[in-house]
Amino acid sequence: MNNIIPNLTDKKVVFHLIKNFKIRLSKKLGQNFLINDNVARDIVASANITKDDTILEIGTGIGALTQKLAETEAEIITVELDRSLLSILEKTLEPYKNVRIIHGDILKLDLNQEIPNKRYKVVANLPYYITTPIILSLLEKKLPMELFVVMIQKEVAERIVAEPNSKTYGALSIAIQYYTVPEIMFTVSNKSFIPEPGVESAVLRCTLRDTPPVDVKDEQLFFKTVRSSFAQRRKTLFNNLKAAGIDKDQIPQILSKADIDGTRRAEQLSIEEFARISNAWFDLLK
Repeated sequence: MNNIIPNLTDKKVVFHLIKNFKIRLSKKLGQNFLINDNVARDIVASANITKDDTILEIGTGIGALTQKLAETEAEIITVELDRSLLSILEKTLEPYKNVRIIHGDILKLDLNQEIPNKRYKVVANLPYYITTPIILSLLEKKLPMELFVVMIQKEVAERIVAEPNSKTYGALSIAIQYYTVPEIMFTVSNKSFIPEPGVESAVLRCTLRDTPPVDVKDEQLFFKTVRSSFAQRRKTLFNNLKAAGIDKDQIPQILSKADIDGTRRAEQLSIEEFARISNAWFDLLK
């Protein structure tokens, strides 16, 4: 590397690496390499990183975002699924002794073993085809995360931050907002990637809550209530709950105790109202 560290978001450098290492970008793995230096730096800035932080990156790629993370002097642990990229990363990230590369599937890794006894921040350019499973998996495992900053499909980011009485509000909105306080930091043009994805992107920052915004008696039942209520958006709350397997004679009892009108639709209900329904259902099951 001739002691000169190339900028891994530089378009010429990226094309050089693709050609010299004969990289075959995988649509299956949702590989889109970032070629916008300002975007990479803004992602890092959104995570408020200090040198004392530990950062978990998901999807190393050729190391474009990893490089900017490493420059903060924080401890960087980056996970890459594509084995064919590992030999490239050994070269591109060689100058950064604060980076540890793990080959593996983030959905299968035991992160408590990989990052023991530490709180950390998650920063990632997530593959769009598996964005939701990754985010929900990290949250449901209740890992010691402080926040996560992820670049995802703009449409998904808008669903995550959506409020009641909007078309984008749904079960995903409630699930993420139960665990975190989400906010869209900025949007990203598809021209910031090689190859260009067919959609716009957005950078989402989610700060983990110390406690959920509502008290629920059973989390699994709460999320079942939410998913069931949104199963068919055009149906009323009563009909969706009936389709979920609740005895139709018990539904009025549940809704009455929760003080909820069963003719409303799920998109009209707040997270607090869903908590009241699930708690009333829980009491009936006892």
